[in-house]
Order: sequence, then structure tokens, then C-alpha cells
Amino acid sequence: MKPGYLPIEDHGIIGDLHTVALVGVDGTIDWCCLPRFDAPSVFGSLLDADRGGSFSVTVHDAERTKQMYMPDSNVLLTRFLGQDSVAELYDFMVPDHPSCPASGTRQIVREVRVLRGRAVIDVCCRPAFDYGRAPHTVTPVRGAGVVFAGPAGFLVLRSSVPLEPGEDGSARATVTLEPGQSLELAAQWDGAGAVREGVVRPLDCAEATRLLDKTLQYWDGWLRQSQYRGRYREVVERSALALKLLVYQPTGALVAAATTSLPEAPGGGRNWDYRYTWVRDAAFTLYALMRLGFTEEAAAFIDWLHQRCAQAPPGTGLQVLYGIDGRPDLPETVLEHFCGYNGARPVRIGNAAAGQTQLDIHGELMDSVYLYNKHAEPISYELWEALARQLDWLQKNWEEPDDGIWETRGGRQRFTYSALMTWVAFERAMRIARHRGMPAPVEQWRDTAAAAYRFVQDRCWSPEVGAYCQYPDSPTLDASLLVMPLVKFSGPKDPRFLSTVRRIEEELVSDSLVHRYRTDGSDGLDGGEGTFNLCSFWYVEALARSGRIGEARYVFEKMITHANHLGLYAEEIGPAGEALGNFPQAFTHLALISAATNLDRALATHHGPAARHWHTG
Repeated sequence: MKPGYLPIEDHGIIGDLHTVALVGVDGTIDWCCLPRFDAPSVFGSLLDADRGGSFSVTVHDAERTKQMYMPDSNVLLTRFLGQDSVAELYDFMVPDHPSCPASGTRQIVREVRVLRGRAVIDVCCRPAFDYGRAPHTVTPVRGAGVVFAGPAGFLVLRSSVPLEPGEDGSARATVTLEPGQSLELAAQWDGAGAVREGVVRPLDCAEATRLLDKTLQYWDGWLRQSQYRGRYREVVERSALALKLLVYQPTGALVAAATTSLPEAPGGGRNWDYRYTWVRDAAFTLYALMRLGFTEEAAAFIDWLHQRCAQAPPGTGLQVLYGIDGRPDLPETVLEHFCGYNGARPVRIGNAAAGQTQLDIHGELMDSVYLYNKHAEPISYELWEALARQLDWLQKNWEEPDDGIWETRGGRQRFTYSALMTWVAFERAMRIARHRGMPAPVEQWRDTAAAAYRFVQDRCWSPEVGAYCQYPDSPTLDASLLVMPLVKFSGPKDPRFLSTVRRIEEELVSDSLVHRYRTDGSDGLDGGEGTFNLCSFWYVEALARSGRIGEARYVFEKMITHANHLGLYAEEIGPAGEALGNFPQAFTHLALISAATNLDRALATHHGPAARHWHTG
């Protein structure tokens, strides 16, 4: 690891339902885009330790640090432990909610409290606007604060101690605190309300404590809506809290991950920008949150989805992904001046997958709409008509090659998973039509569903391989097909499915962790990648549903050990157990929730020894 970079897993995350900040175990904020997820970074040293900018709080003589979340919240506590002192750093952002003071402002609040001994604390706030491309000025103002002003906005740093401008565009302070004393900091974006006639409104302990209390109350109140009561409550609720942080409150959109260009393999190559809304990921997330009882988030996403369907040009399908505000244009460019995380390049912003065709998204979408209609609220006629137009497009195009769920760049194929999800799309649409009496060309949908089903069974099953393969006449195995019983395409003990699971275990499973497929270059991308956490949790569900309950529990609980110290996951896991890819990733946490709830159900009905032990040899 190069100097200036922490392992991906050595981070926590805080947020306000507009954006997030990553906080390292050393007390450094090394990633934050303001004022929203997909805005340019203001603190970006995660992707370039020299140019990216950071906001650090360091305690002298601390020999080790520990991190935890305050119970039932997204308030992060970093403890600095030394022989002669103990100090605690509270990091949080005030959620965008009427119950919270300062709601509507984007601000990071940091408070240091000394519990034992005398602590010497260094503060260094060094923003780097527009991914480090834009210069800024630093202006001290009366009231213990500074204003960092760049071309596109300004950042006000309020402090309970004086701050000194640095020659490198930073603001710094060194302060000695005795037991019971504290230091308060608040970095506020475009903080017009914080600056009046050249004076920064002072920040004191009372205000910081008030903001902290309100933030804790918000998260506790939100989490109390959870209906999960299973044996994995701690990890399920942490996943729910992580997913909520990835919701963009103004539109109800959900980002796939909080970061861009964290590599899927050391050195880079497979580096992507995930700060956007994938229809597939958001649909799966809607399902996961609904299972826990969080229907407000589901309703907000349904509204966002309705707008995307309504805005789709006539005769076109939905895009794979959109901006969190619904914009369709997300041009992919490279930040040549950034050296990348630990030297991993390229650093990309935007995502060219927005221009791909991925037919499967209609299946995940209709599955989630079906569940929302059944368990939350009946969908509107207007949404039904918009969805019917999308199904009409799919009916005409489902037999065309596409780019597939994994967004490969090696040429289009008739991917098995896309055909499987075509069947799901029409099967769920027919269910809604029957249940609600909605007008629909049911006979046409039934014929298309049947054709997609036969295509998977007749063309995508390989007797030679003994498995459903990635596409017809291909020997490549694909872990996405573990979802077959999850979406009711096949029974969990269907001979073809069981054979597919065995072949996936032989080729794609390593120490219970699952690769998406073998990366041999045929996907049009260089280099390899780690095991894919989403697929590992799908594997748990496949085992549980097929009756291998003891193995499912063993694999699930091993997967729990691969979370970081806060219960968070990136996209992938490397050979030494390190986190790879963007962090934290929604796909992983929603799959954990689904696997946990299904495993709970299986364990509740199975009391034999297989539920407790299994032989790994």
C-alpha cells in the first residue's frame, strides 16, 4: 500500500441523504462530493493522496484507533487510544429531514472529546474543488472560521478554536485538550447562513451536541420501522442503514455505490463510476427494503421510476442507469491528472454503460413493482400504462443480443440471464393484470413468456457442460443463474438447476466465495477481479432453497466475517480477504438482507443436525 492510502475496508461512511463522506480509521475524510453524490469531489484523496484534498483530525501519541457506529445510527465514532490519553471523534452529517436542525444544508460535523489524559490534536482541512482541478482561496473570518472559495461554490469551516490558513490552501489548528474538554468543527457547503457580513457564526459544544442528538434521534426513529426479527438482526440492520445512506432524498433515487474508480483488481483497469442509479440495483433494493418494512423508500423509488418511464421516448426501452436527478446523459471521461487509488488507473467519471442495452432490467423492475403492488400500495393506472409501453418494447426486442447484467464490453450476446429476466418481466406483469384486473394483452405476454422460457431451457442448457451457460453454445458458467429458484423460474431441487449449482461450485466457488464468471479476456476487459459479494449471497440462497441448509448457514456466516469492522462491504473480495471495488455497494447489502431473511425461514423449519454442522472436506 502506497503512503497516503488506507485499505478500502478501513473506512466508515456518514451521510445526509444527499451525499456521503468516507472516514478512515485514522480520522481522515478522504472522499466527499458536495453538494450531492455525483457532484465533483471536494475531498478526494482516496483517488489521489496529493491532489485530491482531505479533512483530517489526528491525535498525537495515539497508538491505535477503533471505530464503531453509535447504536442504531449512522453516527460514526473513532476512538484514539494511547498510553496516557483517550480521545473520541464523533462524525456525522445532519439528515435531510424536517426533524433535524440545519436540515437542508450539507454539512459535516466533527466533534473531538477527551476522556482521559491530555490530548494534542491536529486539524487539517484541505479541500480540492472539482476533483482537484479548480483553485480556491482561503479567507479567515471573525468567529473562528475560514471560507474556502472556489469557482463553483464555497465551503465554510466553522470551529470552536482559531484556524490558520496554510500555504497549501488548507486551514490548520493544533490544540491541547484536557479531560472533559472538546473541539467542534463543521464544514458547510455554500454556507451563506453561516457567514454574515464577514463573520462566521460561532460553533460551540452546545450546538454540536444538539445536532448530534437530533441526528441520533432521526436514525433511531427510522430504524424502528424495521420488521426484521431474525437471528441476524445486527448485520441486517447495518445493511439497511447503509442502503438508506445511498438514497438521494430529493428524488428517491438510489446510487449503486458512494464512490468512483475503486479498483476491482490491484493496479486498476476495471475501475468504474457507481454514483448513479441503475434500474436493476434500485429495483432489487426496493425489494430488500420492503421486506424489512421500509415502504416510504419504496414509494419514492416508484415515483422516480414512473418519471423515467414517462420520459422515455416513444418506441424505446428504459436506460440501464440514470443520474440521480433522472438525467439520461452520463458521458464517461477519464481524470488524467488523478493517479488513482493506490496508483490504480484510470479514474473515470460518468459511465458509458448508460448507452448499453441490458434487457434483464425489465425483469428485476417488474418483479419489484409486482411486490410493491402486492405488499405496499396498488400502483396507479398511469404507471401501469407506462410499464405496458416498456413491455411492448421488450416484446419486440427481447430476442436481440444485449450487453448483459455484468456490462461486459466484449460484444453483445443473447445472454441466458437476460432471457430469464424477460420471462420474469411478463410473468409478473400477468400476475398484476390478473390481481388488479388491469387492461393488458395477456395472450401476447403469455406467448412471449413461454418463448423466453423455452429459449432458456432449449438453447441455454448445455448437456456437455451439465449446466445452464452464459449464452447459447458457450461453455462459460455464470453465477447470475443462481437466481433461477429465487425468481421462481425453476424449482430449487430441479435436476438441471442442481447440476448448474454443482458446476458453479467446481469452477467459480473459492473458499465459499463466488466469482461472477471466469475473466479470460472474452468480456473485452483486461485483468481479473475478485469474488463478487452479490453472487456469494445468491449462493447462500440457492443452498438454503435446495435443502443444503447447514452449508447455507456456514457460507453466510463466513461471508459476515468478510465485512469490514463496521459491517460494510465493497463490491468484491480479493484473494487475501481485502475489499475491492466501490464502497459501500448497495448490491452487496441488499443481497445480504435477502439471504438472511430466506436463511432465517429455512432454519426455522429445519431442526436436524444439518442445520448446525456440515463437513467441509
